[in-house]
Parts: sequence; structure tokens; C-alpha cells
Amino acid sequence: MIRGFRVIIFSTSLLLLILGICRASKVGVCYGRNADDLPTPDKVVQLIQLHNIKYVRIYDSNIQVLKAFANTGIELMIGIPNSDLLAFAQFQSNANTWLKNSILPYYPATKITYITVGAELTEAPNSTSALVIPAMQNVLTALRKAGLHKRIKVSSTHSLGVLSRSFPPSAGAFNSSHAFFLKPMLEFLAENQSPFMIDLYPYYAYRDSSTNVSLDYALFEASSEVIDSNTGLLYTNMFDAQLDAINYALMGLNFKTVNIMVTETGWPSKGSPKETAATPDNAQTYNTNLIRHVINNTGTPAKPGVSIDTYVFSLFNENRKPGLASERNWGLFFPDQTSVYNLDFTGKGVVDVNTDGNATSSNGTWCIASSSASEADLQNALSWACGSGNVDCSAIQPSQPCFEPDNIASHASYAFNSYYQQNGATDIACSFGGVGVRTNKNPSYDNCLYATTGGKKAIATNATASPTKSSSSPRRSSQWTQHLLIAFPLFLLVLF
Repeated sequence: MIRGFRVIIFSTSLLLLILGICRASKVGVCYGRNADDLPTPDKVVQLIQLHNIKYVRIYDSNIQVLKAFANTGIELMIGIPNSDLLAFAQFQSNANTWLKNSILPYYPATKITYITVGAELTEAPNSTSALVIPAMQNVLTALRKAGLHKRIKVSSTHSLGVLSRSFPPSAGAFNSSHAFFLKPMLEFLAENQSPFMIDLYPYYAYRDSSTNVSLDYALFEASSEVIDSNTGLLYTNMFDAQLDAINYALMGLNFKTVNIMVTETGWPSKGSPKETAATPDNAQTYNTNLIRHVINNTGTPAKPGVSIDTYVFSLFNENRKPGLASERNWGLFFPDQTSVYNLDFTGKGVVDVNTDGNATSSNGTWCIASSSASEADLQNALSWACGSGNVDCSAIQPSQPCFEPDNIASHASYAFNSYYQQNGATDIACSFGGVGVRTNKNPSYDNCLYATTGGKKAIATNATASPTKSSSSPRRSSQWTQHLLIAFPLFLLVLF
């Protein structure tokens, strides 16, 4: 009896380990640079640190970017663009040279954890797709020679065009026309314990068939459930349904041990006249609900509790991207580093967007410097707030009302609060890399009046600006989302 009990305990522990329940999900951000108006990489890193973002994806191995992330502790996913696959696939020496010149001089100060070889290859010509496996193998060999193959994982990203069928989720299946590169890739991923990387965009499924797809369902806001008729599993959002279609496709090929990572997802804040769902309100709703869903380790109906590392697209709007207006408006920030809308990366705060440009209510709270913060950290945060943060710091200059007491903590408190009130008075707007804290006690004194939302110093920062992404993944077209809509009228019947 005891022996049987031990077997049960062991089996349960093993199951939990396999499901990944013991590991918390990570939320990162894609930092694309396909724009001509972006801040310098060092300023971008300051912005990322200010918002306590720990995981970042870039689309190349730009030296200036790699240098900027050095000694920050931020985990970086770097990319090898499709245009470079031929060189990497043809000769091992090319992969060796790239690693030697572009990676090793900056590692481990720059914490590189993933290398993506190619991007969304199902949208590229077959001639390009055929190069990805030898390129991945050569990159892995170069890493192995450097002793880094266990620390830096190699994979490649995909669009949902990799599937031939996605509805219902349990019928998810890979497109057989991609088998020539997909099967060896899955074998590579399984052998090297690398994740299957997928870019998921419920926005496109809604945009391209808004009469069949519920907006609430796409935004994680559905009050009803969609039933998978094969399994009886209930779905309350499209993100989970798309993810489970991939899960079932992997299981169908007996690659159950390959984990899935979402390397892009998000919602645009602006679009062309026909893209009516591309609004700041919807973008904030989607990304806020997404982050909560991921951080809470909710998992999916087919794999509850399984961690799903996810990267939000994108850090900035990108004004050089072609196509409809939405393509240039996926950013969380404008190039001047002000927020397009407020977003809480902790997954705990409640954020409220105002499309009329007014800041949200602070509910009688202020933001001040933490008493436990070092002067160096406070100085860095103060410099950022008065510079890139666009805070009016004239009141803490000599002879001005808030100059005295003349110390870093006092000046930082004033600047932190101004930024906090201007940016929606959310938890994330008072982070400052962990040196800001919220208080219910008004810190005003004498003639030094701290701003409150609605006060004359609480100016909204959502100014119009041109936005960015660089060698980022290929432009997402509606072509690869159309197959999602097969049988969707049936899919939506259950919503009513």
C-alpha cells in the first residue's frame, strides 16, 4: 500500500514537472527598430528598466543594442534575419565568425538567452525555408564549440500559417506543405530542449471577420464560453484557442515534450479607417488581460497551469513599416518615450485608458522616493524623469518652491510624483526601477505643492507622435489568419 502511494506521489510530481507548473511564466517585450525617429539604445534600455521589463526580443544582433543591455540583467532574445540564412546555412565558418565577432565580445555581460534563426518562414519562399535547418544546426555547432549550447537556446519563429487547420483547437494540424523543414525542426527542438516559437495575433482574426468573431472573445473579455465539440473543453478567449491548436498539432506529431513560447502578440492602437478595432482602449484591454492571463499561469484549457512565456509586440510604434496604418502602431510607447496607453507589467494593477487624452484619477495617492533606495539609483531615476520622462522639473531648481530641502530624495519625490500623475497614476508609473513608492499622504509642504491628477501640473502625455520596429519579423498579412476562420460561424454559435 505504501509502495503504491509512493508511486502515485512520484507520478504526480513528475506530471507537475512535465506540465511546467513549478515555473512562473515570463512576459517580455519586442524591441523593433524599423523607424527613423527612435531614441538611442541606451535611452531605450533606461525606459525598459524604468518599467521593470526583464525580457526583451530584438530581431538582429546590432552591436550598439547589445552593448546597451550589458550589465542590466535583462534577458535578451536576438535574431538572425531571413536575409542572412543563406550565409549561415552554406558554411559553418560563417556561423563561427558571427558568434566570435557579434556575440562573444558582449556575452555574458549582455544576457543572451535565445537566438532565433529566421522568422515566420511559412510566409517566405520555400527556397528560404529550406535554409533554416542547416543554419540552425551551424549556429548550434558554433555555440557548442564555445560551450554555450546549454545556456543559449536556438529556435525559429512561426506565424499561424504553419497550421492547415485550427478549428476546433483539438483538430489543430500542421500544414503538410511545410513538412520538409518543419519535421526536422521539431526533431531539433526536442533534442535540444528548445521551445517552439509562435506569433499569435487574435487582432487579425477579428479584423478579417468581425461579423463571425466576437471582439470580446478576441480581447479576453468574453462572458460566454466556446466549446470544442471534440473534447468538451471551454474557451473564453481566442489566444488560448490559437495556442491549443498548436498544442494539438504538436501532440499529433508526437512532440508532446516541446514547449511553446509566444514570441509576438499584441494589439494596434491605431489603424486605417476600416480598422475600427485598432484603438488605444482595445490595445490596453488586450495587453492588460494578456499579461494577467500569462503571469497567473492560467495555461490553456488543454494544458491548464502550464507556463507560457510571452512577448508583447511592440515597444515602439514603427513609422517605416509598410502596409495599413495599423502596421505602424503596435507600440506601447511613442518615440519620445511617452506612453501610448498605460500598461501594468506586473499583471496586478487596474489601469484605465482615456481616449480623450486626460489622465486617470490618482484616487488620492502620490508617488515618492523610497526611503531604502540608494542615492545613485535615485539620481538615475531623477535624471530620467526630468529628461526622457518629460517631467517639468523647474520647481526643484534653486530659488524655486521645491528646491529645499536640497537633497536627492526630496527632488526625486517631486519628479516621481509629477510623472506618476501625468501617466495615469498606476503602479507601473511609480516603479522607477523599484525606487518609487506610492503613498496616501500628500507630500506637499509650505509652498511646494505636489501635483494631483487634474491639477495644473498633471498634463496628459499621450501626445501624437510618429511611431517603430527593426529588422523585425515580416509584415503580418491577413493571408495566414484566414485559415483561422474556417468553421468560425459554427465556433461562434456557442457564444449565444
